[in-house]
Amino acid sequence: MQYTENIQIALGGLTDHKFRSFLTMLGIIFGVASVITMLSIGEGAKREAIAKYKDLGVNNIIIREKNLSDTELEEVRARFSPGLSLSDAENILAVVPGVDRTVSQAEQTMELKYADKSVRSTIIGVTPGYTDILNYTVREGSFLTEAQYDGRLKVCVLGAGTAHALFGKASPLGQMVKMGDQWLEVVGVLASKTVFTETVGELAARDLNTDVFIPLTTYLDRFPRVRPLDSEIRQITVHVTESERLMETSRLVTQILDRHHWGNADYNIVIPYELLKQEEKERQIYNFLLGAIAAISLLVGGIGIMNIMLATVMERTREIGIRRAIGARKRDIMAQFVTESVVISITGGLIGVVLGITLSLVVTLFTDITTFIRLYSIIIAFTFSVLVGICFGYLPAKNAANLKPVDSIRYE
Repeated sequence: MQYTENIQIALGGLTDHKFRSFLTMLGIIFGVASVITMLSIGEGAKREAIAKYKDLGVNNIIIREKNLSDTELEEVRARFSPGLSLSDAENILAVVPGVDRTVSQAEQTMELKYADKSVRSTIIGVTPGYTDILNYTVREGSFLTEAQYDGRLKVCVLGAGTAHALFGKASPLGQMVKMGDQWLEVVGVLASKTVFTETVGELAARDLNTDVFIPLTTYLDRFPRVRPLDSEIRQITVHVTESERLMETSRLVTQILDRHHWGNADYNIVIPYELLKQEEKERQIYNFLLGAIAAISLLVGGIGIMNIMLATVMERTREIGIRRAIGARKRDIMAQFVTESVVISITGGLIGVVLGITLSLVVTLFTDITTFIRLYSIIIAFTFSVLVGICFGYLPAKNAANLKPVDSIRYE
């Protein structure tokens, strides 16, 4: 019996029992759709996490002041720790091999005003080179320059969200905005950044698009510390030329800071590269679990196919006997019923692929969950659905092929 004839017979059987065939396909349809949707959600979460750490710079070591209470801060200062300072950054750059740049920053949150509009922003004073080692892109104007830093100029660069809140679609370049009791000129606007809701160590989650950058020299001159005992700066970002030396470099940085801070652990060290590798491993396990859970529904669909095919064999016992009597071989009968189960799986798989892609897009459209559809997830889901059809169609096909022609013809 030719394969084309088998396919024609299989399609004929499906169209003769449309509703039953559709119910049989449902397990495959939802199984394939759930595999694609689950894997796309996992891939989206993975890409968000990777982007988060890339924003911090995968070749960077971030030294961040701890969030201490007033009592804890008094105790640390009583033990002679001056907190993070510009001299810490200078010592690290001068002493530690493999470090080609350090960037210091101080920050506080305050109201930013223009005309009758205001927005609450994080004001960040930075040293030059900030955009060289961190993943920031200037959309309009320019970032802070060496001349502006050395001249302690009253200039600022707005985050995309702050620029939109204060100026809408108009260009803010050259306009004066008020921070506290200070007026600063806008010289640049940053491109929009992805908003993350998680935290990385001491790096508090916030909308990065509301950050405003000014020269650190201007910040230290014009903006008093929130608490008198606060550190001179809040963070030091250390750029290492070779990622393989990050751990070795971090140990040297820790030794320098321990000596300068008199053994007080009033800072944390975050290494985005190590966090990134750990995150990738965790996401791989997460994606595997999501896929495995979704694959269970495919197995359930396969059991449904086997159940229906066994019932079909019983219904068509006389037909099988007649075909055997006129010359059909066992392998022809097996091929016929395996083909029917595969046709069910392929049809259900194709519908499931369309449904899975649609569900992934709907999840992204109507929720805060980011999804990303990878071709491999579609191939895996569809291939698995075909294998399910072959495997679970084999037993009914074998039973049909083993029926004796004489007994089959007599079957009522």
